[in-house]
Amino acid sequence: MGISIWQLLILLAVVILIFGTKKLKNVGGDLGSAIKGFKSAVKDGDDSAAQQNKVEQASDSSTSTESVKKEDNV
Repeated sequence: MGISIWQLLILLAVVILIFGTKKLKNVGGDLGSAIKGFKSAVKDGDDSAAQQNKVEQASDSSTSTESVKKEDNV
């Protein structure tokens, strides 16, 4: 009871008749650009989050080093 290939072809023909091939081509290109932008934003977000974690870990380790130095001076 699924959708057959003929039903998909008829649906595709109706969509092409309504929107035209030029408009569908533009929509496809815009969708591709949006996906590329999303992937690059996610990648940049992961990179910046990793760098921020490294900075936080470095500041935590320097703070613990300073506390050890203070304890040695006491």
